[in-house]
Amino acid sequence: MIILGHFVSNEFWPGVSNRISEIRNPATGAVTGKAALASIEDVDTIVKTAALAAPAWAATPPASRATIMFEFRDLLTKHTDELAELLSSEHGKSLPDAKAEIARGIEVVEFACGIPQLLKNEHSEIDAEEVASFSVRQPLGVVAGITPFNFPAMIPLWMYPVAIACGNTFVLKPSEKDPSVVMRIAELFAQAGLPPGVFNVVNGDKVAADALLNHPQVEAISFVGSTAIGQHIYARGSTNGKRVQALCGAKNHLVVMPDADLDRVTDALIGSAGERCMAMSVAVPVGEDTANRLIEALVPRVRAMKVAPFTDPSSELGPVISKQSYDRIHTYIEQGLDMGAELVVDGRDITLQGYEDGYFIGGCLFDHVTADMPIYKDEIFGPVLSVVRVASYEDAVGLINDHEFGNGTAIFTREGDAARDFWARARTGIVGVNVPIPVPVAYHSFGGWKRSLFGDHHIHGMEGVRFNTRLKTMTSRWSSGIRTGAKFNFTDGKDL
Repeated sequence: MIILGHFVSNEFWPGVSNRISEIRNPATGAVTGKAALASIEDVDTIVKTAALAAPAWAATPPASRATIMFEFRDLLTKHTDELAELLSSEHGKSLPDAKAEIARGIEVVEFACGIPQLLKNEHSEIDAEEVASFSVRQPLGVVAGITPFNFPAMIPLWMYPVAIACGNTFVLKPSEKDPSVVMRIAELFAQAGLPPGVFNVVNGDKVAADALLNHPQVEAISFVGSTAIGQHIYARGSTNGKRVQALCGAKNHLVVMPDADLDRVTDALIGSAGERCMAMSVAVPVGEDTANRLIEALVPRVRAMKVAPFTDPSSELGPVISKQSYDRIHTYIEQGLDMGAELVVDGRDITLQGYEDGYFIGGCLFDHVTADMPIYKDEIFGPVLSVVRVASYEDAVGLINDHEFGNGTAIFTREGDAARDFWARARTGIVGVNVPIPVPVAYHSFGGWKRSLFGDHHIHGMEGVRFNTRLKTMTSRWSSGIRTGAKFNFTDGKDL
């Protein structure tokens, strides 16, 4: 049985805490390993290690940092199959989904490879007579990341490659539910030539998270997770003088205009199902005819979704992460029924031979959902799609803008004017037009609005560079002319 400690100074370290957490295979419910739950003392040791490594790493030329990033990128690519299987065995998602997740993480590493260019700044040759100004971006010091279970490889890779390329050292606290892939990637990063102490992993729960928030040597915190926890992270971290970016809950709407290509719409909705913050979990058809045609197209697709463990190559939908998640999703479905929504496809009673103790839920499709229902308002984080019928395009935009979350949204239409108006008016951080999950490529930045983001910076892209650096501006004055009789010798250091 795997017993995971922490990763510090390019080595595995058990820590001093005697608390542990069980790691389960969500397809079977069986315990497959254990992870250490760090104490405050463990976190202190790891942060101090990162702080000791910070000055030398900050002084490392950006081109040298980029060389390590290139090697890291190659190792991730070479080991993708291994990493995907490790990820799926603890999370439950299909192997194609796991490989796609790792590929999106590698995109951020590729972006970080360009750090010498990304850190170039501004220079003014003449601000006044004999006066010039220039600006630089300098690293913060120790940066920490707290990441969720649903993308155990990709979301950490959204954080630490940019932070480290900018010259910071990093302490990552992954989810205790599926930490093994993070630990293996940490080994690969060390193999790429990263100096000891630059990237560290602390396994743990709320004790470890709060210890990072309270530690005086942690300069910044990056977080992805639920809104309730994100608000706590932001409040505690900001109170302690730290820079914080907290990417939080979502309820993403996909607007279906009457002229939309319904084949693409159904592909988009089926393909984004599950435990992901960018899942299009609310379909908003405009007009009764559009809604009826959408339901007619969706029902057979939802019923046909192949629910299976990741070991089945035909799997489209794996188990949810835990019994707790399984029970919570069932509670939401019951609430939807109690409040009058129509459960057109019910995936609750799915049973797989040999996996009776697994946390499997088939696709569930609700119609006639209204804005006062919890299945509409809350992030369910499971394979539950709600259809909210609206009479007009304006009603659809109003529905999106009135929701407390503003992570992402999309519109499917053939009409350019509707698309242009939609992306201009939608009060969300990410907008898609005829694309299912509008997560941008790594050189653009990702983040929501409203209660989907606490803090001023989105993640990765240039916003990631700005979050992980401080701007410093220098102004200097040098008298013109050369002093009479001055001697210059740049070979022995005696220049005057």
